[in-house]
Amino acid sequence: MGRKVTVATCALNQWALDFEGNLERIVKSIEIAKKKGAGYRLGPELEICGYGCADHYYESDTLLHSFQVLAQLLQMPVTQDIICDVGMPVMHRNVRYNCRVIFLNRKILLIRPKMALANTGNYRELRWFSPWSRPRHIEEYFLPRMIQELTGQETVAFGDAVIATKDTCLGSEICEELWAPNSPHIEMGLDGIEIFTNSSGSHHELRKADRRVDLVKSTTAKNGGMYILANQKGCDGDRLYYDGCAMISLNGDIVAQGSQFSLDDVEVLTATVDLEDIRSYRAEMSSRSLAATKVTPYHRIKADFALSSTNDVFASTTTPIQWQYHSPEEEISLGPACWLWDYLRRSKQGGFLLPLSGGIDSSSTACIVYSMCHQVTLAVKNGNQQVLDDVRRLVNHNTYTPQDPREFCKRVFTTCYMASENSSEDTCKMARQLAKQIGSCHLNVNIDGAVKAVTGIFTMVTGMTPQFRVHGGSSRENLALQNIQARIRMVFAYLFAQLSLWTRGIPGGLLVLGSANVDESLRGYLTKYDCSSADLNPIGGISKTDLKSFIEYCMEHFQLSALGSILVAPPTAELEPLADGLVSQTDEADMGMTYEELSVYGKLRKISRTGPYSMFCKLINMWSKICSPRQVAEKVKHFFRSYSINRHKMTTLTPSYHAENYSPDDNRFDLRPFLYNSAWPWQFACIDEQVHKLENKEELSAEEEVD
Repeated sequence: MGRKVTVATCALNQWALDFEGNLERIVKSIEIAKKKGAGYRLGPELEICGYGCADHYYESDTLLHSFQVLAQLLQMPVTQDIICDVGMPVMHRNVRYNCRVIFLNRKILLIRPKMALANTGNYRELRWFSPWSRPRHIEEYFLPRMIQELTGQETVAFGDAVIATKDTCLGSEICEELWAPNSPHIEMGLDGIEIFTNSSGSHHELRKADRRVDLVKSTTAKNGGMYILANQKGCDGDRLYYDGCAMISLNGDIVAQGSQFSLDDVEVLTATVDLEDIRSYRAEMSSRSLAATKVTPYHRIKADFALSSTNDVFASTTTPIQWQYHSPEEEISLGPACWLWDYLRRSKQGGFLLPLSGGIDSSSTACIVYSMCHQVTLAVKNGNQQVLDDVRRLVNHNTYTPQDPREFCKRVFTTCYMASENSSEDTCKMARQLAKQIGSCHLNVNIDGAVKAVTGIFTMVTGMTPQFRVHGGSSRENLALQNIQARIRMVFAYLFAQLSLWTRGIPGGLLVLGSANVDESLRGYLTKYDCSSADLNPIGGISKTDLKSFIEYCMEHFQLSALGSILVAPPTAELEPLADGLVSQTDEADMGMTYEELSVYGKLRKISRTGPYSMFCKLINMWSKICSPRQVAEKVKHFFRSYSINRHKMTTLTPSYHAENYSPDDNRFDLRPFLYNSAWPWQFACIDEQVHKLENKEELSAEEEVD
């Protein structure tokens, strides 16, 4: 009697609407799974069309092409003698569902629709799909004729059912269902299902991996069984980076861990487990056995197939492992770099251009590109042919092989220091030294002539000459003169991005990188349509605090000594005149708040969902030892005034790597107005009333002590 089964799960770098490429990666994963002896193969959510199709799900083309891909899979010899579990959208009775299609030997066993849809944060599944709201209910689904001709089936089961093989039983969950409080695996486990599968489209956020791992471990710790999770990986065509992390859990332990950040388009993870280990684990749990006697059974779709072999006595099983986590600094180094590589190779551009100011933000962005070059070089060294093919196409050289990250960096990365009369020699030197150490092609550009030309036109038209504040000008003049410099830098960045390779006789153009961090975006401390306006921003979802830690990590990990002086220099925009050659302007003084305070405001505003009054109430306790209630009130008011005045800038924010769940990205993640009453009269009045009460209470207490 067979009892040991081998199963496979995948992390695939699928791309929205890339049906040909997606098919190739699915087929490759099945081939690898079969070579490793797996009898079942699980892929990520909506893998046939790509998860991020968004409003393309409304198009009948997306449904049609998904079935065309399924038809090809059904015909391929590689899909024989293995249960294949693939994801695609399916229309049933004029309702669109996010589904798993499970097939074996040219027969579809079950179409299982998703029951709990992701509809918060970055996800809008209810916009395109409906949840299957009939637990343990199945209906007949009439297959398209192209599938009927291949399978000989007119209809198949559609709904909430499980697959019963000769030796075990498998039940499906789809992504969000794992996170739901009433996850299907709970009652499936009580009904004797031994193998749970989850096809996921879960994105990377800093410090998120442990939540996903803990959830997977907990599914089998209380109920026994094996849990298999597949995940999307890479840039699916949007701001999110899907970080892989395929995994397999058995009875509360992780037995197989996939990589979290990898340039491999296809990663297949397998594990061999003894079914008797599940049964014996469950047998001694009396509370589970009692609950199991009351559960409503699932409909079982019988498959004439066994995952185990009749002669597997000497087959070795997979042993538990300790999950290896990346530090936040490593996550910043790896995640955005992989995202940039995907975007670069799929956009078919020639590299990146970064306005490098010599500050922490732009230097962090430069380090992420350098990390990308490291990962590409390492992947090629390890034999990744796909990466090598992409590199050669990128640099337009059919025999080129990257061996040194600095040399590869010079081919694909251009940095540009754009100086004005307000720039200091220190930042110019720091930018030049960093560029030299990472190997980028570095340019020095002086923008004073362009700035004077623009202000000269204004003077010629109006007869008025604006002045900086230090020269007697008003606040309006001072701000306008700063913004001219910032916006001209954006114009130069795109000019050099389009023509830099042309000057070197190389085809193609460069993608412009922005470097506004998540805290500055939240505060609106950036000029609309300046260098923050770019093609991509790898640090747009990362806090200043995390970027400082990342800089320290890069100093040690990449031996970039130039970062030392950058780390200790006060952040500055360098848009106002120098004082005796030294910087007189700092970011925190301009903002009227520290970066550490900004992170706190951001988390309270987004994650804790606080308005001005609720934020004040929380902060008077959090900051009770360092601020009086009145000081807290003034800080909260200043933040909300600044936030609301600048909220409109988020509508034009450069597409950013999503790394923090307090990101103010208006385009997809943070759905709030951009026209506010920035006086917040009612809210601030409530704060003032509370401050008055607290101060009166303190005065009374002081008087009582004197008496």
